[in-house]
Amino acid sequence: MSIEEWIRNRERHGLVTFSAAEVREAFSTHSPKGLKTELGRMVKRERIIAVYRGFYVIVPVQYQLKHIVPPQFYLDALMQYIGKPYYVCLLSAATLYAAAHQRPMQYQVMTIIPRISMSNKYPLISWNYRTEIPEHLLVTRNAEMGILRYASPELTAIDLVQFADHVGGYQRATTVLAELIESVDMQKMEEVIPYTTTATIQRLGYLLEFVLEEQEKSDSLFTLLKAQTPKYHTICMSNSHSPREDNQSNRWHVNMNIDIEIDDI
Repeated sequence: MSIEEWIRNRERHGLVTFSAAEVREAFSTHSPKGLKTELGRMVKRERIIAVYRGFYVIVPVQYQLKHIVPPQFYLDALMQYIGKPYYVCLLSAATLYAAAHQRPMQYQVMTIIPRISMSNKYPLISWNYRTEIPEHLLVTRNAEMGILRYASPELTAIDLVQFADHVGGYQRATTVLAELIESVDMQKMEEVIPYTTTATIQRLGYLLEFVLEEQEKSDSLFTLLKAQTPKYHTICMSNSHSPREDNQSNRWHVNMNIDIEIDDI
């Protein structure tokens, strides 16, 4: 059996990824150098894609003309290979709730450090990092091949504010929040708060109350904030801008030092 026949056999059994170690095991009588050369030829022919060190994706027929395989096709298998927890986050998660009217250029994935370095020839994933992945705040769904783990609406809302610079700034984050907020259950926010900062809660609360005009949800979040942190400092909405001298006081202690207008949805 040739390597190409071995790959076709995997496809027939619904296995769309493999590792170099699996190839060496299947072809133990072949030289490692020869196997590496053959895999390199198949990569050049775009029969397979090397997306990570020693990890390959078989290009399905429906993607061969596009010369690209969407990350959701192999993400779960990749993260199992790397041995890291993960979840689909930010704008990529928001699209699953029909809340991001513009798809991100890269698939946004949250994991833990150390940082992941993938092939520059295949930069389809934007990596984001937390110190801990809150497993109980994730949702699992069936993907085209395997499963996907992604952030709950509540965790997505927090991430959009905490990592606003990863989605294009607070204006874009707020525009997405305007659509996402319908899916957010404020009672579940109590479970999310331990995984973010007080400043993130302050900023989210301010946006809910004064920009999105979601008074009821804002009140619910404020109750949770006071229970967690009775006293908190005044912060700027954006740390990249100077505070405004004429800023009006508010219960969130947020100096609104940038202008935010919701984009047309």
